Amino acid sequence: MKFLPWILGVLLWLINISVNATKLTYADYAELPEKSMVVVSPSGKKMAYRLISDGRQMLVVVDTVNGGIIRAISIEEVNPNNIYFIDDNRLIIVVSKNKRIYGYRGRHDISVAYSFNLKTDKNFQLMTAGYGLHAGQSSLGSIVGVSADHKSAYMPAWKNKTNYSLFKVNLTKRKAPKIYKNGTSDTVDYFVGENGTLLARERYDNETNIHLLEAWQDEDWVVIFKEETEIQHVEFVGVTPDRKELVMKRHNDKYGRWAYHTISLEDGTISEAIFSQENKDVENVLADINRVVYGVRYSGFKPSYEFFDKKLNARIRGINKALEGSSITIQDYTPDWSNIILYVDGERSSGQYIRYQKGQLNLLAHARPNIKSEYVNEIQETSYKARDGLNIPTLLTLPKGQALVNLPTIVLPHGGPASYDTIGFDWLPQYLSSQGYLVVQPQFRGSEGFGTVHKKKGHGEWGRKMQDDLTDAVNTLVQEGKTDPERVCIVGASYGGYAALAGAAFTPELYKCVVSINGLSDISSMLKDDRHKYGDDHWVVSYFDKIISKGKLDEDHIDNISPINSVENIKAPVLLIHGERDLVVPFSQSEDMFDEMKDAEKQVTFIELEDGNHHLSNAKNRVKALEAIDVFIKKHI
Repeated sequence: MKFLPWILGVLLWLINISVNATKLTYADYAELPEKSMVVVSPSGKKMAYRLISDGRQMLVVVDTVNGGIIRAISIEEVNPNNIYFIDDNRLIIVVSKNKRIYGYRGRHDISVAYSFNLKTDKNFQLMTAGYGLHAGQSSLGSIVGVSADHKSAYMPAWKNKTNYSLFKVNLTKRKAPKIYKNGTSDTVDYFVGENGTLLARERYDNETNIHLLEAWQDEDWVVIFKEETEIQHVEFVGVTPDRKELVMKRHNDKYGRWAYHTISLEDGTISEAIFSQENKDVENVLADINRVVYGVRYSGFKPSYEFFDKKLNARIRGINKALEGSSITIQDYTPDWSNIILYVDGERSSGQYIRYQKGQLNLLAHARPNIKSEYVNEIQETSYKARDGLNIPTLLTLPKGQALVNLPTIVLPHGGPASYDTIGFDWLPQYLSSQGYLVVQPQFRGSEGFGTVHKKKGHGEWGRKMQDDLTDAVNTLVQEGKTDPERVCIVGASYGGYAALAGAAFTPELYKCVVSINGLSDISSMLKDDRHKYGDDHWVVSYFDKIISKGKLDEDHIDNISPINSVENIKAPVLLIHGERDLVVPFSQSEDMFDEMKDAEKQVTFIELEDGNHHLSNAKNRVKALEAIDVFIKKHI
């Protein structure tokens, strides 16, 4: 990374330049947002954001008081994941690179953190594998606390193959990190107090399935929480302002939802649910750089928030009222919450950054300036009953200017499968809807965000009831007269790609075309890959065993729900798209499916995305994929 000189023209501070385009292109939808990751300094006097312009990617820092660009830093060679200020003069950027590690097979996504000093122009990588650390590790971007003088950060990393330790890392210049506290082979996280005071560490042993929380008391580790579980269902996510308790998420028996609790660092006493709602999960917490928690974000098609500070709750209610109808995400904030950066999209917006300050809301930037409000298609909440009576929440993206009658329809199942769709500007459904298709996103059983019962009903139902939920969505829309049964396609990525292929194989009469992006075709092969990668005892293996087959891995069951074994049933043409560097779903999953379909003389097209990853984060690959999807669907419905 290097600093660039001051740049005029396209690098003006968050000014949206009007585009007089009459027709949008693939790139307008598929390109990464022009501006993103907007963050504010502790004083509110500076902001930083990622800018993509003319094929260049930069980190831009601006003066919000006097105006003008302070720094523009080239970040073209990395994939930025997170940006935040340590203080008004120093930024941390966490990035990932896909590369090989000497002595280890294959490629890896390497996560690292850089420090940028805006006064001295100095920038350096905080931790480097092999430099005072174990060389064979890929995650070196996590900061769990910062010293009071802001000269040091506390970061966990592997000291060697058997010791996951806490290091003290210099934030002023590049130096080898120093061991702050030795760990163990099963340590997974650390918590520190003011000025780095040790508070606790979390451990999980994949062989014994023992999940521990240990508090640092009288110069020794004391167990304050212990549970035997194949899959962790308690999460430790922050600290209380007085540093006497940790914040934990667990299921609230009353509602069957994720709720906010605290656990005493003195004796392990767990509080009653502090933040809990009947119809929403506590999805994550809002915390500062030292992980002190201010409040929570709840799940839902639109995010909602709750804070300890009643005045802050009132402020957020006022913001919601002023921006009624939009999906509002809290992007960043100053420690006193006098400045709040909001990301607003969904209804009538392709994405805007808005700043709250002194009771006022001011537009900072358009994330996608080419996509004006008139191009944004309406997203409608609805639901339907699956054949067994389960309620399936659903999103419909409606094509503009068309009556909701007998429309060509795209079923778009999400990935995960334990995730869920939200109301917001999503490039793929928005583009498809702009072409006249009704886009349907069912939150099938197994999806997160709708309660434990809804999620657990998906366990063991890959290719079965989870697939039936998609079929029932189509049948319901046909019965309601909204969907033309002769013009239905299914498109999905990751697990959604599996669902698309399962739709082709198990309900061959339902879909006229099928698109799988980075999708699974052979579950048995996937499970073998996971065992090879993680080991038989790892919780990831237990997790997939549980959700795919309820922990009873019957070979016939796995074979029967793998689309690659039912290629002979497929009637619809299939488009396979896969990134060659996908580290989540192996490239071979699509490659093997293509070979099987070719051997069976089925209609199949395979597009390989050079340097493509699982999330299509490369804009050129997104454009290539979107164009192929568009041409393919228009050919078949």
